[in-house]
Amino acid sequence: MTYLYVMNPTFENIHNRFRLNGNYYDREDLKEVAYSFVKEGKSFEKSIGEFLMDWLDDGDYVRVKTSGSTGEPKSIDLHKQHMVNSAIASGDFFGISVGDSALHCLPARFIAGKMMLVRAMILGLEIDLIEPSLNPLANISREYDFSAMIPLQVMNSLGKLDQIKKIIVGGAPVSKELIEGLQDRKTLTFETYGMTETVTHIAAKQLNNFRSTTALRNAHFRVLPNITISVDERNCLIIDAPNISNETIVTNDIVHLVAEDAFDWLGRYDNVINSGGIKLIPEQIEDKLAEYINRRYFVYGIPDEKLGEKMVLVIEGSESEKQDFEERISKIKSLDKYELPKDIFFSESFDETENAKVIRSSTIESILNGKK
Repeated sequence: MTYLYVMNPTFENIHNRFRLNGNYYDREDLKEVAYSFVKEGKSFEKSIGEFLMDWLDDGDYVRVKTSGSTGEPKSIDLHKQHMVNSAIASGDFFGISVGDSALHCLPARFIAGKMMLVRAMILGLEIDLIEPSLNPLANISREYDFSAMIPLQVMNSLGKLDQIKKIIVGGAPVSKELIEGLQDRKTLTFETYGMTETVTHIAAKQLNNFRSTTALRNAHFRVLPNITISVDERNCLIIDAPNISNETIVTNDIVHLVAEDAFDWLGRYDNVINSGGIKLIPEQIEDKLAEYINRRYFVYGIPDEKLGEKMVLVIEGSESEKQDFEERISKIKSLDKYELPKDIFFSESFDETENAKVIRSSTIESILNGKK
């Protein structure tokens, strides 16, 4: 992929090997396709058309919504050339080549879906569009070189995953269950780390196709080319990536740096629970609970007179199951005494963002107010 740097592609050009749904389009033809999607397409095609029209206009920027990784969700302007640079870095890191086939199965309303289109236009991919669903390969018979999915899509596609040679997974942490399910699949799979502000991923971690279980345990997130990382006084990740951002990005993600170009993600600073002076990282505790709880759950800190905050477990399900889960959790030897939930709450359904991320705060608030 190094020749792409020599060519110095810009957002004003579309690779002559780019194909959309099997057809070649130059810049002007693609504008007509985008317009047709907006006016006559299905809901997912309208989102694609709107992004393509923004991409193909005379402006230098695209307006997108952030997910809240660096603070409150907001709208920001991403420089189109930064998006091009991100696409090139991804092509280099993951070995995506000109003429590779790609499956687009993510909503184009969000940065991950937008960047699949940018990679196709810049790297010269032959990309097919399908309506986003939680089981994207259900009606797919052909094979693809590359795709991007959220963890639940990959989990639901395990039986047909070998139809795709390489997949990147993002949008939510990857569970131990999914990692185990990937170990007997030929598909080379990477978990990605990134956010809207960094034009999707700036780092990736290989999840399968290792030579040994030791190599799997020692896998870390490794940064893409031309990116420097460090941590602040909170141990939150700081990202310096001049090719994709004019500013240094300070995140709310607690990490452990294992090398100058590698890290382990531990959890969100926003979620840290201070219980009697002991700081608990929910994501680390949730990881220990994973094999004992067979549905969605999270731990959370609620006000407590003695402790300041007490940690509770919130499970998507029925209150009638409480005793069963109490017995299960009491037997988990990996939990220390501070990591044992002080109570278990249940919700019939968790509150979610538009892109299906659980909203912990409003879910627990509804439970405490007796609304769930």
